[in-house]
Amino acid sequence: MNSNSLVSFGKQVIDYHINLNANWKLPQGVDLLYPFDDENTKLVFSKFYFKYFDDNHTRHFLFGINPGRFGAGVTGIPFTDPKILEERCEIPNSFRKKNELSAIFVYDFINNLGGLEAFYSKFYITSVCPLGFVKDGKNYNYYDDKILYKAVEEKIVENINVQKSFGCNEDTAFCMGNGKNFKFFNILNEKHHFFHRIIPLPHPRWVMQYRLKSKMEYVYKYVEEISSVL
Repeated sequence: MNSNSLVSFGKQVIDYHINLNANWKLPQGVDLLYPFDDENTKLVFSKFYFKYFDDNHTRHFLFGINPGRFGAGVTGIPFTDPKILEERCEIPNSFRKKNELSAIFVYDFINNLGGLEAFYSKFYITSVCPLGFVKDGKNYNYYDDKILYKAVEEKIVENINVQKSFGCNEDTAFCMGNGKNFKFFNILNEKHHFFHRIIPLPHPRWVMQYRLKSKMEYVYKYVEEISSVL
């Protein structure tokens, strides 16, 4: 049950993210991706979570790594780029309509799980680390550098705990990334006991970049694993 039943799941998501502090102390050469200083981002972000999460349902969580430059780094919404946001979610936006590979895969498996309304009524996609990073003009992950990880570990733990309070099924979570993301997330879970179990899944970007010809096999794997908790 949602710990704050008077406030919808979506309103809690909006309030938490829009009020994230951007003053993170990061290693030299690493910059923070902070999309919420853009009024257009805040607008479409709010529309999305009011559209699909304006209720008090308890949801299973899926955790990506951290936001990237062309998806959540623009829209604020994990694995949702401006093109998908407008065409599939029917939320017009003024951003450049550039697709993000991971987003294409995610919305394909969502479609195979009954569509947006059905999926989002039971599941919530977020990230282990709430904000992303850039180094040398490229996406950078929280686990790519030991110094970076140590700098953001406390924020990661806080991020997971705060979002769990929105209305989370603590029995099973999914980790999108069965390599380093799962390794680090699992270590944190063993220490902090966020979830009873975490099911690892191949990262959408990896599938689209290295297994594109077999994409539907991975879509069906997602569908099978996610359906197992329903």
